[in-house]
Amino acid sequence: QYSDEYRRINEQSIVPTLIIDGHTLTQSQAIIEYLDETRPSPPLLPKDDAYKRAIVRRVCECIACDIQPIQNLSVLQYVGDKKAEWGQHWIDRGFKSLEAILCSTAGKYCVGDEVTMADLCLVPQVYNASRFKVDMSKFPTIASINQSLLELDAFKVSHPSKQPDCPEDLRSA
Repeated sequence: QYSDEYRRINEQSIVPTLIIDGHTLTQSQAIIEYLDETRPSPPLLPKDDAYKRAIVRRVCECIACDIQPIQNLSVLQYVGDKKAEWGQHWIDRGFKSLEAILCSTAGKYCVGDEVTMADLCLVPQVYNASRFKVDMSKFPTIASINQSLLELDAFKVSHPSKQPDCPEDLRSA
């Protein structure tokens, strides 16, 4: 992500970047919303319920704004030798709040029984939690939702460990 070639398509040198429909998009939430708006089936936001859309966005922001950025590569490089302790602390702290939220919003998935944008945010963060050896037994709702999502083909093939740039030691079989 720090190569000159990558910087030409993403001036922030961050991931993800999606090149689609003649456009270059960055930032996970912007990409997810673009995909939802241009490929609306199945919908990633509840179509007929503004309150449920707000709940989905709340869960997304809890993960994408409050938990995940603290594990970005640039932050971990700055933290240095204490990056494992750092990551574990901040994921654990964020998951305590997320678990409380999901206890009131979850069905089979983060918000009810349909996959939403919130679920797309959850799986990579649980993957990060496993990388940092977070004790997921403290977060049974998060763990249960994640397990349900990982049973779906779309989540199996798009899992972070299946990506072509995933380091060999983090790949799943």
